[in-house]
Amino acid sequence: MVTAHPLPEGFTEIEVFAIGTALLVEALLGFCLNGLTIISFRKIKELRTPSNLLVLSIALADCGICINAFIAAFSSFLRYWPYGSDGCQIHGFHGFLTALASISSSAAVAWDRYHHYCTRSRLQWSTAASMMVFAWLFAAFWAVMPLLGWGEYDYEPLRTCCTLDYSKGDRNYVTFLFALSTFNFMIPGFIMLTAYQSIHQKFRKTGHFKFNTGLPLKILVICWGPYCLLCSYAAVENVMFIPPKYRMIPALIAKTAPTVDAFVYALGNENYRGGIWQFLTGQKIEKAEVDNKTK
Repeated sequence: MVTAHPLPEGFTEIEVFAIGTALLVEALLGFCLNGLTIISFRKIKELRTPSNLLVLSIALADCGICINAFIAAFSSFLRYWPYGSDGCQIHGFHGFLTALASISSSAAVAWDRYHHYCTRSRLQWSTAASMMVFAWLFAAFWAVMPLLGWGEYDYEPLRTCCTLDYSKGDRNYVTFLFALSTFNFMIPGFIMLTAYQSIHQKFRKTGHFKFNTGLPLKILVICWGPYCLLCSYAAVENVMFIPPKYRMIPALIAKTAPTVDAFVYALGNENYRGGIWQFLTGQKIEKAEVDNKTK
């Protein structure tokens, strides 16, 4: 007879089950939607454009976040982390790599949209591929730093998944967090803010609003803001007085990003939505053929 592992400290049976279920739902839904985005790009010729390559980059990163969440969900149902300290480091690295790549790719899409709508310049394949590679290499640089001693990966409060250790709040953590948040949250956020503001002004002049220009930045702040706020607060005050179950909430909110991104960047993209419909039904939408850069 197998004995159930003890509950993590600070959590009840229903809370552990609820967190595991939430992670599982987020992982499955986000993976299915972003997987559909990836497969449609591969199968539908009309979708294979330089601009949509950046959308593909977001989908790939978000699928990675979903895989990370699925592993966390599985461990939550077990009530403990079964992969050891090395597995914790890999899980933390993987989570940061995919999250940062998703944010950087979102900023790249904003940059491309600005040039498409405001300067009328077309993105070339070489530029799109370079931006995609840079986004992933840039994310990998920051994700590997805790493995080399600048910052540190450790268990989250539920102790069934791993992330950046904010419990110490020492100088090593503060310097890493400051640099990380500046280059991977503030600067991408600024790029998105200025790009979409310019696009909004352009839409106001023409009277034709192609998409909601305020939504991408709002999604970035809503999904990743609470987690950044928790980590930032840990740099000036000890956050361990906050109950573990409440410290898990920002991580759960962040894991909704893949699902929301799929609706904003793929299903919310008229061209991409047409390509997905064509993949699912075999029916070609003329709009998707004519305007293969509309977002």
